[in-house]
Amino acid sequence: MLLFSVLTAAVAPGISLLTYLYLKDRYDAEPIHMVVRMFLLGVLIVVPIVVIQRGLQLWFGDHQPMLFSFVESAGIEEFLKWFVLYHMIYNHTEFDEPYDGIVYAASISLGFATLENVLYAIYSPATFGTLLMRALLPVSGHALFGVMMGYYVGKAKFATSSKRNIYLTISLGLPLLLHGTYDYIMISFKTNWIYVIIPFMVALWVWGLRKMNRANSRSPFRFISREDEVKL
Repeated sequence: MLLFSVLTAAVAPGISLLTYLYLKDRYDAEPIHMVVRMFLLGVLIVVPIVVIQRGLQLWFGDHQPMLFSFVESAGIEEFLKWFVLYHMIYNHTEFDEPYDGIVYAASISLGFATLENVLYAIYSPATFGTLLMRALLPVSGHALFGVMMGYYVGKAKFATSSKRNIYLTISLGLPLLLHGTYDYIMISFKTNWIYVIIPFMVALWVWGLRKMNRANSRSPFRFISREDEVKL
């Protein structure tokens, strides 16, 4: 019973955040089966990520915070999330408005974060307090890195050919930079990390919410929705 409660607490933040981001789509919600598929792909990429990260740790060692933060952790994780997003969703017919990029990228990110949280709960002495802290920090962090990735993938999808590659580059580079900064703060600031990470996360949430609103405002379905509202 205790294990079930711990696992439920580990899974709940990822599902809750994904539900929130899904419901923020004001005009044309994505098919549930597509969102679930991306979430499960996010779960599955944990295996290759762990293998690659372990190999890099054996190669480079464990005493280089900058290398660990921006290459071994953020670099590998964000690249594989981006790879799945680009190759599985970018050209899919269901990707038909800018906000869709946010939904699918966050689905992949939260699938990864959820399994990571479950493994932490199983193999570490997890308490309600530590799981709550993980919900507020790493799980929501992964969601927001996904928001940034998806926002710029969405811009690339509907941009002119001259700007498409720029947005795709930002869609990988910005989440990697933010994720690496998050990891570096957690590793390098030791006992004072909470005084740095809280304003960092607040700023990230404010920025992420603005990106979500901006992506929604660019939906080609917003005019159809307004016409329907007038008819009703």
